[in-house]
Amino acid sequence: MMKPNGTDDDSLIHDWNDEDPAGFGEIQLVDETLRDGLQSPSALDPSLADKIELVHMMDRLGINAANIGLPGAGERARSHILELARTMKDLSITPNVACRTMIGDIEPAAEIQQQIGAPLEVCAFIGSSPIRFYTENWELERMVQLSSDAVAFAVKEDMPVMFVTEDTTRAKPETLRALYGAAIDAGASRLCVCDTCGHATPTGVRRLVKFVRELADERGADVEIDWHGHRDRGFGLINALVAIEAGASRIHGTALGVGERAGNTEMDMLLVNLGLVGWIDRDLTALGDYVKKASECIGIPFPDNYPVFGSDAFETATGVHAAAVVKAFRKGDSWLADRVYSGVPAAMVGLEQRILVGPMSGKSNVSWVLEKNGIEADEGTVARVLDFAKSSARNLTDAEVVEVARA
Repeated sequence: MMKPNGTDDDSLIHDWNDEDPAGFGEIQLVDETLRDGLQSPSALDPSLADKIELVHMMDRLGINAANIGLPGAGERARSHILELARTMKDLSITPNVACRTMIGDIEPAAEIQQQIGAPLEVCAFIGSSPIRFYTENWELERMVQLSSDAVAFAVKEDMPVMFVTEDTTRAKPETLRALYGAAIDAGASRLCVCDTCGHATPTGVRRLVKFVRELADERGADVEIDWHGHRDRGFGLINALVAIEAGASRIHGTALGVGERAGNTEMDMLLVNLGLVGWIDRDLTALGDYVKKASECIGIPFPDNYPVFGSDAFETATGVHAAAVVKAFRKGDSWLADRVYSGVPAAMVGLEQRILVGPMSGKSNVSWVLEKNGIEADEGTVARVLDFAKSSARNLTDAEVVEVARA
């Protein structure tokens, strides 16, 4: 890759990451914001208009599919699913819905598919871990039969089927063989591996996804593997990347990582990191609008230090850091300024680096902010502003810097 001025960026940034996308097929993404995201105890259920706007934003970002709800959750859920699915007929993004492995749950989804006249993917889920079996008094033979019947019914209705084992990361191999085997035989086109409780480490993800891939290959099944992860242990994003390396071709996530308990893999962070390692190539300049809209309509604010989109992500008031960024700007090199103290280029997501003035600032900070606001940065003015900033307990706004400079 070359800088705009022709300099080879390898001479300026040695990348130990050295990610190689070779061997991967197309990486697809499923946005779960409007289903799993809304299971967050703090989330609001957005209006239909807000949901439609979010789906359009997902489509612009190149997200392949969106889970738009549970038809079995009631009339409001079904009416929203119907309208969202109709909207998506004219978009590239495709709809799917979550259903228990029960024909009664899948029937309303089949009716919606008939109404819209376009495919509606069924995500048929069933618990798979021994702790869940014990709690629910389930018998494996019964669960296998339910899975087989549900998948077969959906296939008979010409619906694409992803078979989902809940709590896969704590399930026994023989249980997964029985459940996935039944789903494959009944016609499922996708198998979803779920870290429902955020239990898995990257090592566990790698072993489990490879196990499921080998299981499907042993049966000669033409099925794809999905990964659905939670972040109870803080592993949501890294586990998603490891799942891709291990053979998952479609990854699930939510805006800002909202979801049950501590939430899900962050779709926005996933897109940024897939772009940075070169596994996808798409325009992410509208990604900030997506996370802001999701935060607004779901009612979950994100902290100032949230990566990339938090208000602090591309701001610095620290003297040494700011001086380097300012020097890059003064070279007339925005590419350099965007990387000299940032692991994520702000321009990649439609943002920019900002210099602030505060108690840890130096003269470079003050001069830069003054010049940006049309004030001559003479020695006396800079000293006056810097003295004021050093006595402050927080960073100053540009308006405050201007006010002190003109005092």
